[in-house]
Amino acid sequence: MSKPKSPTTHLSPEAEQEAFFVRSKPDPIPFSKFLFNSNEGTVLGRTAMSWAKIGTFYMVFYCVLAALVAVCMWVFFQTLDPRTPKWQLDQSLIGTNPGLGFRPLPSEDNVESTLIWYKGTEEKNFKQWTDALDDFLQEYRTPGQISGRGQNIYNCDYTQLPPAKTVCDVDIKQYGPCTLENHYNYHKSAPCIFLKLNRIYGWIPDCFNDSSKLPGNMPKDLQEYIKNIDEREKETMNTVWVSCEGENSADIENIGPVKYYPRRGFPGYYYPYENSEGYLSPLVAVHFERPIRGIIINIECKAWARNIKHDRHERLGSVHFELLID
Repeated sequence: MSKPKSPTTHLSPEAEQEAFFVRSKPDPIPFSKFLFNSNEGTVLGRTAMSWAKIGTFYMVFYCVLAALVAVCMWVFFQTLDPRTPKWQLDQSLIGTNPGLGFRPLPSEDNVESTLIWYKGTEEKNFKQWTDALDDFLQEYRTPGQISGRGQNIYNCDYTQLPPAKTVCDVDIKQYGPCTLENHYNYHKSAPCIFLKLNRIYGWIPDCFNDSSKLPGNMPKDLQEYIKNIDEREKETMNTVWVSCEGENSADIENIGPVKYYPRRGFPGYYYPYENSEGYLSPLVAVHFERPIRGIIINIECKAWARNIKHDRHERLGSVHFELLID
């Protein structure tokens, strides 16, 4: 009589897989042994030879990668001129319509403000503004000590244009009361504001050289000024003229008399700007002689040339700031 067979136990596939992983799960390796295994001579799970191979691989890989990036950058820079932009005038993002800038600017913690405000005639009250002007005019004050200037500075004039590879000098000693020694007249509640035309490479102003063809929206006092210049100093008509007025009727009444130094505009012989070594933008010092105190005065200054368009919202060809003297 044959011996009866023992019953066979059948497990489901899921149970067999679970039993397999339970049986094959290794014991956890202590962390100290993972850091250094003296039996196998490994550090962090690798032998010295393994570390040498992987280290060599990554060193070669990153060296080749760095070399490729360097070659690409070198090829890219060969297509650029450090002094001449590739896209100019109408092809550039800046365009052909320069704006105006003013100094002094408010402090960095209030950079969005355009209000020039101080109280009284004591130096401590207006020192932040005069210090800002000192910093701004420093490179104008010592041009021979600035790197790249001194050798190529030329004393330009309307009848004496700068030779090649030279730049026109900007003499800040001609700014009348708007000087460092005079505290830029802030101590007399008659402050000076400096204007500069924003740089656009290759831009040449189309000046109003004929006083009989001035735009109708130009301020009347500026029109009269240009007509007098046309009669007496015809050669100085090649100028980007400047006007500063109150924006509203009340501002016009409160702004008081305004004078400009050394002239009422930017001479045309400073243009075109070509990023020449040592070039400094020409400046116009605007002296507000008797602004009404205790009232915020909204002021808009404009640059005038045939190829300068004005847009108050876009600030094209103009600049806005407020003046308040308590």
